[in-house]
Amino acid sequence: MSSESSAAAAAAAAQKPDLDPLPAAKKARISRTRWTFDDPCTEMESNIVAAASLSVSGRAAHEDLDADLVVVGMFGPDDDDDDKDDDKDDDNAKMEVEEKDKKGESESAAAAASGAAAALEGVAKDLDDELGGALSAVMEENSKSFAGGAKLGVATPTLRAVVPGKKGVAKRYVLLGLGKYPEDQKAKGDYGYKIGSAIASKCTAERGVKSVIVVLPLVNQEAVRDMSASFYSDLYSDNRYRNGTNVKVHAENLESVTIVAMGRKEFTASESKGMTASVEEGRVLAGGVFVAKDIVNAPHNVLNSESLANFARKIAADSGDALTCTILDKDQCEERNMGAYLAVARGSETQPQFIHIVYKPKSGEVKRKVGIVGKGLLFDTGGYNIKTGGMELMKFDCGGAAAVLGAARAIGELRPDGVEAHFIVAACENMINEKAFVPSDILTASNGKTIEVMNTDAEGRLTLADALVYADEDAGCEKIIELSTLTGACMVALGKKMCGVFTSDDDLANELDGASRSTSDKCWRMPMASEYNDQLESIVADVKNLGGRYGGAITAGLFLQHFVDKSKPFAHIDIAGPVWNDKTGATGFGAKLVTEWIRRQGV
Repeated sequence: MSSESSAAAAAAAAQKPDLDPLPAAKKARISRTRWTFDDPCTEMESNIVAAASLSVSGRAAHEDLDADLVVVGMFGPDDDDDDKDDDKDDDNAKMEVEEKDKKGESESAAAAASGAAAALEGVAKDLDDELGGALSAVMEENSKSFAGGAKLGVATPTLRAVVPGKKGVAKRYVLLGLGKYPEDQKAKGDYGYKIGSAIASKCTAERGVKSVIVVLPLVNQEAVRDMSASFYSDLYSDNRYRNGTNVKVHAENLESVTIVAMGRKEFTASESKGMTASVEEGRVLAGGVFVAKDIVNAPHNVLNSESLANFARKIAADSGDALTCTILDKDQCEERNMGAYLAVARGSETQPQFIHIVYKPKSGEVKRKVGIVGKGLLFDTGGYNIKTGGMELMKFDCGGAAAVLGAARAIGELRPDGVEAHFIVAACENMINEKAFVPSDILTASNGKTIEVMNTDAEGRLTLADALVYADEDAGCEKIIELSTLTGACMVALGKKMCGVFTSDDDLANELDGASRSTSDKCWRMPMASEYNDQLESIVADVKNLGGRYGGAITAGLFLQHFVDKSKPFAHIDIAGPVWNDKTGATGFGAKLVTEWIRRQGV
């Protein structure tokens, strides 16, 4: 630097006004953002699972129900008439309908009220007697919505009543519908999940509640795990970017929830241990859902490829020795000829980060080696085929990566035997600059396949191509599943409540269906119509990255098949619909599904 320049710099510094030190509160707020004008954010904060305890007890007498809120579960009345109607001929059915119509609305209402009162049994009946029939009255007033308990997860309005013999002490009572009693006497399907969600909702709605007792006539370990998972998951509230009165905490004062099995003695030591383990397993699953929600909810100015890679490192570090994490940088990806992935990453401010987390069982015995690949587009502008609407939602284009890393977190805590799992995310953004890829580019993936770019907004499948080759060839996985928010076409077909499963392997499809039914992450198998492959034919390359107007969800799955050995079971899971809820934000969809699928591979 010349003497003139030095003098000018010194003069400029001397002209800067003396500023008062920043207040401590402002310093804390500024430091929390971890952001500067010149450098991207490198860390993402995370939310913590609620501290309220959840336990299970094996005794239920109404005089023992000492809590601020008492929730009594009840099954709906058996509807034998419906079964009988199926066996009747059309003439008899018509006669029955006409007979019922003649009775009138008043008689029907009276019958419903009578049936509702008669449905109260055991602890519920004892409480109703103690409260002078107040619970029966609540059921009668809400007979249409509650249906005598026949609607699973539907609760009555809260009844506030003064405790007999305790002047000035009021408690809150709720009846919770459990649906129809299962014929095999096993709680399964949505039973546990909907009960857990209903409990969380009531605990949030009832301000000031510290203790809750939930009395259920049917309790087993699977149901308890599901209740725990949905209860803690539903208490999620993302306060990372809120301040002051905008901070929202669900069930803020809640300290304990006790699930009590109706009509039985205390559990044996073995049963009690199993129930406690189920509660903890559910809490771990909720932790995985929290991770998935945090990733999808995070804005792009906080979550980019670098901050996601650092978060993946933290997941591995927090697992003790259960997980190991390797991050491949740009140069290492180039060495592996990941031309499809790197083409998408070229337009971004941050460097590509290829994430590889590995779980190996402590015993060393591995029955199955599986790969789980997640699409990790931290933001998708569409590239030069820029999106013309809905771009504000494109932070959720990392929903596949979120599910995969959420599952990695859960697997690292559950530590299942017999399975080795490889969690793989090719993280980047689809942005626009002078280096970004453009339509008509021809890319070469790491397996040598050449790809003609027809549309830069079909970029996710390009990143997945190299990730799948890595899972197949570098990691040597025997089965591979992949999750991605890949197509709007799948949302049109299946809506926003379930994902589409695309696979040519029947056994793998059945495995995913079983995991779906067990976790309430709903999926539906879709066709892999090979005759649609002609839509992907290119006149200048091996394959195009986009098919025609129709069957877009199918052609996306067919494209991905080009990057996995045909002899290996492979499934593409399109989660574009269920990963986001317009009212509540990220759903955490897929984390439980993947965790359960992995766990079952070692059995």
